[in-house]
Amino acid sequence: MSPAPAEVLSELGLPPDLVTGEAVVLELRPASFATRALAALLDLIVQVVAAVSLLVLLGVGLRGLDDAAMGAVMLSIVVFVLVGLPVTVESLSRGRSLGKLAAGLRVVRDDGGPVRFRQSLIRGLLGILEFYATTGSVALIVSLTNVRGRRLGDMLAGTYVIRERAGGVQAPPVLMPPMLAGWARGADIGRIPDPLALAVRQFLARAHRLHPASRVRLGTQLTAETSRYVAPHPPAGVHPEAFLAAVIAERRERDLARLRAEQAARFDRERRRATAPVLSPGGTSLVPPAEWAVARRPPG
Repeated sequence: MSPAPAEVLSELGLPPDLVTGEAVVLELRPASFATRALAALLDLIVQVVAAVSLLVLLGVGLRGLDDAAMGAVMLSIVVFVLVGLPVTVESLSRGRSLGKLAAGLRVVRDDGGPVRFRQSLIRGLLGILEFYATTGSVALIVSLTNVRGRRLGDMLAGTYVIRERAGGVQAPPVLMPPMLAGWARGADIGRIPDPLALAVRQFLARAHRLHPASRVRLGTQLTAETSRYVAPHPPAGVHPEAFLAAVIAERRERDLARLRAEQAARFDRERRRATAPVLSPGGTSLVPPAEWAVARRPPG
């Protein structure tokens, strides 16, 4: 990410690494340390209740065991409660334990996708060191020094915790300024990097809450950066925020048009494969679906 978008995102209170290496824009807000601590406390309470319940039930049913067997059973219970239970719940719920569910949090991969068993297992095993062996000191220090609040287990597993429930109303989409609609349709704006487009969109959504001096400075800075990727330049005298809004709105419309074209092409390709003769190289179905058969039936 170039310095300008990173500086803007930082000043807007957003982490500068909201875009993955594959240029996928992620606007997932990392969870704060306080919210994660609350979720961890709730999970700890659930684990204590589960451990006590299992010990009571097994203690009643296994009274005749000797000390060695009883120790093995208790060790198995501890391992299950500290590792097996949280890993299983997190894997099956796609990153939400009971504490995270109550706090509105979820564990996701670095690319924003749902966690898998491997990531949950790494987080669970490292959690013993971070929470229990060091009374949470390692998790506290590492989380406070990381931009996404990730602990050591998150770093090794390639995950982080996001907030699923946002506190405010979602910002409306950026609208096209009418006086720039004609210019935007003919402008070349396809080369704008995703980090820069994200910084512009976040600035426009939060501009009304910024100090006037900061609003002018950031708007001018983003306009200068965006102008490098736009040709021809807008008409003289256009306000920086109007220029940025026109670029983002037109970029969104072109992206939507491209996605619609790709979906239509994929639909047509699947239809042709499904309705092709059985022995043709591209055929994929022995019996074409009814909807394809209707679609290929000649009129009349």
